[in-house]
Amino acid sequence: MTDNNQMDILFQEAQKIAEMAYAPYSMFRVGAALLCEDGKIITGVNVENRSFGLTVCAERNAICTAIALGYRRFTALAVSTPDSEKPTGPCGACRQVLSEFMASGSPVRFAGKGQDTVNTSIGELYPYDSLHELMH
Repeated sequence: MTDNNQMDILFQEAQKIAEMAYAPYSMFRVGAALLCEDGKIITGVNVENRSFGLTVCAERNAICTAIALGYRRFTALAVSTPDSEKPTGPCGACRQVLSEFMASGSPVRFAGKGQDTVNTSIGELYPYDSLHELMH
């Protein structure tokens, strides 16, 4: 179980890494931090391209980095969008990919530069997960 202190640390890592995002077109930086089962934190940023369809989201970037390092299961996620006044959650594609590697109850925290923070779970972000529903 991930406690508030762990989520605070995870979100701080997402905030720090968001500064490294490559977002010259949208000016909308995103940083993501994944907590691995062993406690390791893997981060990712959004990387834009002038052909927007080739842009890679921070959440998927973090997942791909973690997979390349040998990780397959993650217990929590934090996402920082410092250029947004309001919290901005993962996009639909990221929700799909996250559900592949995270349990429904895994905590998720996201926030922009304002005071509002959303604390939720993978299952609340992606409630009808056909991959896992078909397994039962």
